[in-house]
Formats: sequence, C-alpha cells, structure tokens
Amino acid sequence: MRQTLPADFLDKMSALLGPEAFRAFLESYRHVPKKGLRANTLKAGRDEMVQHIPFKTQPIPWCDTGVYIDAEERPGKQLAYNAGLYYVQEPSAMIPAAALAPRPGERVLDMCAAPGGKTTQLACALENQGLLVANEVVKTRAKVLASNVERMGITNAAITNVRPDQLIDIFGPASFDKILVDAPCSGEGMFRKDPAVAAAWRLENVAQCARRQKKMLETVDILLKPGGALVYSTCTFAPEEDEQIVEYLVQSGKYEAQPITLPGLPDHGRPEWTAHGCEAVKQAVRVMPHRVEGEGHFIAKLKKTAEAPSEVFSKRSRPKKKKRSLWRRASKKDLKDFTAFSETVGLKWHGSDLIIAGDVLIALPEGLYPDQLDRGKWVRPGLEIGTFKKGRFEPAHTFAMALKADQIASVYDFKDEDEAYAYLKGEPIVNAGAHKGWTLMCWLGYPLGWGKASGGTIKNHFPKGLRILKK
Repeated sequence: MRQTLPADFLDKMSALLGPEAFRAFLESYRHVPKKGLRANTLKAGRDEMVQHIPFKTQPIPWCDTGVYIDAEERPGKQLAYNAGLYYVQEPSAMIPAAALAPRPGERVLDMCAAPGGKTTQLACALENQGLLVANEVVKTRAKVLASNVERMGITNAAITNVRPDQLIDIFGPASFDKILVDAPCSGEGMFRKDPAVAAAWRLENVAQCARRQKKMLETVDILLKPGGALVYSTCTFAPEEDEQIVEYLVQSGKYEAQPITLPGLPDHGRPEWTAHGCEAVKQAVRVMPHRVEGEGHFIAKLKKTAEAPSEVFSKRSRPKKKKRSLWRRASKKDLKDFTAFSETVGLKWHGSDLIIAGDVLIALPEGLYPDQLDRGKWVRPGLEIGTFKKGRFEPAHTFAMALKADQIASVYDFKDEDEAYAYLKGEPIVNAGAHKGWTLMCWLGYPLGWGKASGGTIKNHFPKGLRILKK
C-alpha cells in the first residue's frame, strides 16, 4: 500500500495519527469503498425508493434518506434512476447538506456545486420552496450539474457559471440565509476511491489549497446574512485545510462554531492540529475511513455573528448593464401558445414568474429577478418550460421531470419495464390507444419524458443525448 500512496502523505498521516491509529488507517485502504444512494424526496421517500430497486440496501446513519449498496451494483442502469428517484452519492458526501439543514423558503447558496449531489440534497430539504443557487466555475462541470438538477425535478434552483466573487455582483451583500462551501481541496480523502487523485497529490499543494479556501471564504463573508449558517467541508485530511480554516474563521471574531449532531460520526476536529489550540474545532466532524463506512471528509458548521461588510461590496466595480436584456417577463400575449398547449393536455401548473429568453420559456425561482440575469453567466436561471415554435409550443424534457402525473391529463403509463426501457432507447410506442398530441410518459406514475401521440403510435421525444444503448 505504501507503493500506491504518496510517501509524503504517509509520513504526514503517521505523525498526525500515531502508530496504532495509523495502522488501522492504512488497513482501511484494503477495503472496497461502498456506494451510496440518496432518495430524491421531491419524488419518493427512502422506503418508496428501495421498493423500486433490485439492490440489497442498508441505512446510512447520518442521512435518513440514504442507503448503502454494494460496490459492484450499477444503479445508473435502473428505471428508478432515469425517473429521478435517487442520486448516486458517496455516503460521506451526504453529511455537509444534512448539517446545513436548510428550511423551505430560505435562500441557499451551494458555492462549489458540481456534480450536484449536495445541491440536489439541499433542494430536497427546501421542498422546492425559496431560492437555491448552485454555482460551478468550470463550464463542463456546470453542465453535468444542470443535468442532475433537471433529472431530479428541481424547480427552485438557478445555476450559475461564475467565479465565487462574481456572485456578489449578481446578488449583493447579505443575500443568503445559508451557504455551503464544499471547497476545492487536496483531495486526500478520495485516494481510496480514485487512485488518480493520489497520483496527482503533492505536499506543496496543501498550502496552496488553504490560501484559495480563505479567499473563497472572504466572498462568503459578504454574501452571508448576519445570523446565517455556513457549512464548510472538504474531502481531505489536511489540518491546514480543515481545523486551521475553522480556526481562521473563529478567530476573525465573525463566526461561532456550531455542533453537528448527526448520528454515526464518532470523530471530531482536533485542537492540537490548529495553530493556536482552538477548542472550537471540536464542534466539527472528521470522517476517517478506518472508523466510518465512508471516504475521508471534514465538515464544520458556523454561525455568522457579524454584520455584512457592505463597504467591500460598494468598492467593487459592477458590470455595465447591457442596453438590451436577453431576458424579459412573459406577457399574456407571449403565453398564447403555452396556454393553448396547457388546455390541450389538461395541465394544472402555474409558474409564479415566467420569463422568455429568445424563444425559450423559463420559470424563475422565488426571489430571483430578470435584471439579475444580466450580471453573470447562467447555465439554468430557473426551470425551462419549453420552446415557442412557429404557431405552437414544444415542452422541455426538464419540465416533464418536474411534473407529477396528477398535474396533467395526457399521461401514458408504460405497460411493463421492457416498454419503458424501449422508450429510453428512443423507440416509438406502438399500439398506444387513443392518446393524441403531447403526452407525459410515465413509469409507475413517475415521469420519464415526453411523447407525441398520433394514430395509435407515440413518437419518442426522449432527448437523444440521454438515451441508453441497452437495458
């Protein structure tokens, strides 16, 4: 095992843990990591999810919607996956969002959101109410994030693709009740899961990561409301990026460490690993792979006690507003074809704030406004409802995934799993009966996408980029 892990890393962990714990730590690398699934409670609870998957499961202690499954299982091949009933997530990665525990109606930011596990978990807690902003600075990763948000049927999420500090220009100071920072880090906790991370690790990168994390937290300090909650997490063991970052926040006088009381997490932050013996780090949680069924993580929850430094915001150079916005509120006249579509399919759905970008109809989340959309790069400013074509309206796949079968009259339920899988492959549905026009295609009442029926056949409108090759 010493041949597969960096020598500097082993020396450092040996010095931190001591001989006995270090031996147990090394032994954990001989074990195959377990996979985890987390139920998407916007569509189904944990028990309901388990009924629709063929895997042996075991509850995850710290996440009441999560289960362990064996490492060899392939959960991405299931109909329940395509219906958005669950998210495949490393078990330890479920802790940060559970610790933040947002409530419906709050304004929440996931600052480093891709690929979307924590974002989708936060959305479940918010119950599609309030505003959830998910930011990812890497464009390709932001697209993956958007795909996962859409599959889960989330309606109150807006996805940005900007540097963290640019979020200030979009939203202003003290604009979020809760912020999750799952910070880019040296990744030591992922060595067992991904050997490529171990191969790329360098000891000098730890200090570089810590500097970047502090810079990111300066932005958080502006964005977070006084009294608001911050969860800071990493997937590394390095004290420089863990305990010492919490010490930095607490000693600033602006934050108080809060206890994390989730079950099944026996290890906490170590004051002796801070620069000045900061006792507050005991409130944080450490996930060590030789003590818990999960990969290495560090999670701290802090309450902001200071006022937002608005003077910092006032000195920033705001981007110039464009002469003509790409976004506009939809008028009654604009919605004529969408209204006709809704009447035809028997749609019972009402968007609170509908805007149009080009020919695309979008429902903005509560508390997000069209003028903010000109201040940054948006991958998904809200829920895409569909596209206006010449004299007609074509519904988006994302809209199908956000609906429930009882919100629309035009529904086709697949006769069996084989027919549902045929749909996911892009095949038409024949002998479909008297259905006509746009139809919500459902498996056991869970939407998979759209079809368009005519003459007893339903033409397949499942997106080509999402189609599967085989069952």
